[in-house]
Amino acid sequence: MTLDVPRIRARVTELLAEYGIPSAAIGVLHDGEVTETAVGVKSVETREPTTTDTVYQCGSMTKTWTALAFMQLVDEGKVELDEPVRTYLPGFTVADPEVSAKVTPRHLLYHTNGIEEAHGDPGEDDDVYERMVENIAGAPQVFPLGHTHGYSAALGYAILGRILEVHDGKPWDDVMRERLFDPMGLTSTYSWREQVDDTRAATGHLLRSLEEGPIVTPVDYLPRVFGPGGNITSTTREVLAMAHVLLNEGTAPNGKRVVSAESIREMTRSRVPVPDPYMFGPEWALGLIVCDWHGHTVYATDGSTIGQNARLRLLPDTSTAIAMLTNGGPRESFYRNVFNEILTDLGMVTVPDLPAPDPTLNLDLSRYVGVYERPGARYEVSAEGGKLYLTLVIDPTQAEFLNKPDRIIYELLPVSETHFLMPPADSLEDTQTVAIYDFTNGTARYLHTNCRVNPRTE
Repeated sequence: MTLDVPRIRARVTELLAEYGIPSAAIGVLHDGEVTETAVGVKSVETREPTTTDTVYQCGSMTKTWTALAFMQLVDEGKVELDEPVRTYLPGFTVADPEVSAKVTPRHLLYHTNGIEEAHGDPGEDDDVYERMVENIAGAPQVFPLGHTHGYSAALGYAILGRILEVHDGKPWDDVMRERLFDPMGLTSTYSWREQVDDTRAATGHLLRSLEEGPIVTPVDYLPRVFGPGGNITSTTREVLAMAHVLLNEGTAPNGKRVVSAESIREMTRSRVPVPDPYMFGPEWALGLIVCDWHGHTVYATDGSTIGQNARLRLLPDTSTAIAMLTNGGPRESFYRNVFNEILTDLGMVTVPDLPAPDPTLNLDLSRYVGVYERPGARYEVSAEGGKLYLTLVIDPTQAEFLNKPDRIIYELLPVSETHFLMPPADSLEDTQTVAIYDFTNGTARYLHTNCRVNPRTE
């Protein structure tokens, strides 16, 4: 089956208006061919149309690129996934002596290292990742090493980036250019904002109300600390070039072997469970999320910056990939709607809906009640009238800018003893999912949502 591009463009135009997102660039790799389209504007201020050559911020999709570069070191026999990080970064130290000695690259790729993101401000210079590693000497554990999955936004992949720097003897940005971008023939993929041609770049947007419409984000880009974990910008075609590598045993569209077929198998088949399996997927591989779409394995890599969003889905059964880059969001229902339109056109399995709550469950609510928090995130779970509620505490400055209260209350609807749906508090939100789990001591020890884990503190 073929993609009906005019129909897709018309539907995406409708959805952009409905969700208050200025633009979307979409690319599909199917039957060895790439189909691209772009709808909307790069900025609501300039009204310049977006094109398939517009570059968008990819956020945490960057982690998959970094994982590929790291797997090149594995192919070269220079590193092993299960050797301690200290083997490659002598003197590596965090607060827990056992973690300092035993944490491995595999832990970092999985997000099971548990090290708090207590790296301070290491600056914006070329030594940023060296300084990050130095700064975490006193970083505590969010959870014991390997105990659970808990997403590391910046630190885990910065450590991997630092190993790459030490081995190659050059800054991470140069490592990525020389190991991946240049050999793959990529001319629109960048690892640092100063490399980006501003005339080609999409501008990020936030949405405070549909009446006001999207506004230009006050934060143009993420700090450099996010580099290996979140700072790549690219186009849909070049994101699909990465997808081609993953779907074709390590070979790029230009025929260049990027990594070995064995490394691709390791990246996709080495996995850990995710406590909240519903929002993204039930397992995490090496730089990839593993999804279950009605019994079909699909791989995912996503990312968000402050005002831009990226989605990539890989369907290995049909060697198909779908990429979407936007300068607004993220909204999970927007992504589901767009991707399901494309998947339906192609006659493929669609993105599954979230599960329904189970009203027959009889839970001991006292086991869940408590405060779960980390620096910058606080969740208060309470019980009232036989129901569970979650209060999200937001930074007052952020809340004021977004015209939101600094405490937002959500009802938690149980799906199982550990999984809950969290219906939206307003029309700009989608239903979210939450896992509250690990009852080793009688009451839950962790709350996991949006891939991030928060330990009980009260």
